[in-house]
Amino acid sequence: MTGDISETTVPEIAASAGVDIRRVCSNPDFWYPVAWSRELRRGKAIGVRYAGQPIVVVRPDAGAIFALDDVCPHRQLPLSRGEVCGDFVRCAYHGLKYSRRGQCFSPDMKLENEPPRLRTWPCREKDGLIFVFMGNLEKSDSVPLPDFPRVRDPQYRTRRFGKVVQCHYSFMHENLMDMNHQVLHSRLVGSMKPRFLGMVRGKDFVEARYTFARTGGKQPLSEALIYGQRRKDGRDFAYRDVMTIRTQYPYQTLRIETQGVDEPVMELWIAYVPQDREELSNRVFGLLSIRRLKIPFVLDLAWPLLIAFTERVFTEDREIVELEQQAWREQDGDRNQEVFPVIVALRQILIQNGTSPRKDVRE
Repeated sequence: MTGDISETTVPEIAASAGVDIRRVCSNPDFWYPVAWSRELRRGKAIGVRYAGQPIVVVRPDAGAIFALDDVCPHRQLPLSRGEVCGDFVRCAYHGLKYSRRGQCFSPDMKLENEPPRLRTWPCREKDGLIFVFMGNLEKSDSVPLPDFPRVRDPQYRTRRFGKVVQCHYSFMHENLMDMNHQVLHSRLVGSMKPRFLGMVRGKDFVEARYTFARTGGKQPLSEALIYGQRRKDGRDFAYRDVMTIRTQYPYQTLRIETQGVDEPVMELWIAYVPQDREELSNRVFGLLSIRRLKIPFVLDLAWPLLIAFTERVFTEDREIVELEQQAWREQDGDRNQEVFPVIVALRQILIQNGTSPRKDVRE
């Protein structure tokens, strides 16, 4: 017995018909990361969420991981509070055991009625991430897992990061796509003047390209490590780098390319996974890959500095989007007067590929 919480896609015409984007729900017909592999040891279970749906992911002592509804039907206790016994997860209250197929077994307790079988969710693991598919089961085999080859490339080092952010996922997409907000980070990176190079868009994606010039302040050491050189005179390096940001629903990527370097100096893959039913909070899963420098081990030695720098940038972004969400709550809706064409196009992509506000997944 498997789950399906997909809904009818919002009609495309709604993108320009006054839809409040902060009320649009994510489309479950994709693979969403719900945990890092390092969070789930052998013989353990972990409780995670997608859009208010509690899920237990189980890693048996042998065999592949599996995912079920995180609730024992008997008394509604979360199975993630229990323990893993062989290929089963056992409820901590009365010891009812559930298999990877959701079947209930009770060797020590006489049952009046057979407990209902739990829903199972397709679950896979890739490159240090645990994914679940919460939509139409028939689509799970045809929808590919996202790919991030830089994570496996020895020429790059990857940082895995992310926290729960108290905002609708659309704020996160907008924040990364709009490089005009660099004034927010001026204390960290100096004054930067972005130049918009244009965008392309399709049915399920929008891509924007930017270049930059430093107009004030000094280049941070952490930035020099990313580019592999100090840039003392901003005029000499103005508009030398190209940043490409892409929302390929429901994921987002960022790539920086610089003159004279064949491969990108940095690539970011990021996903925003709704946590509550209203989808006004999300857990971020980010993979930030930085190309190694010509001198061996320099990047490794400087890695703590880069972590601190990127964490400060993310903290500033998180504070801003949570303030945006607070304003949405106080104003009871989206009052933004958007003027940047890239963000207008991005909103259309999110609305067209999202779903209508979802009914209770247990109905």
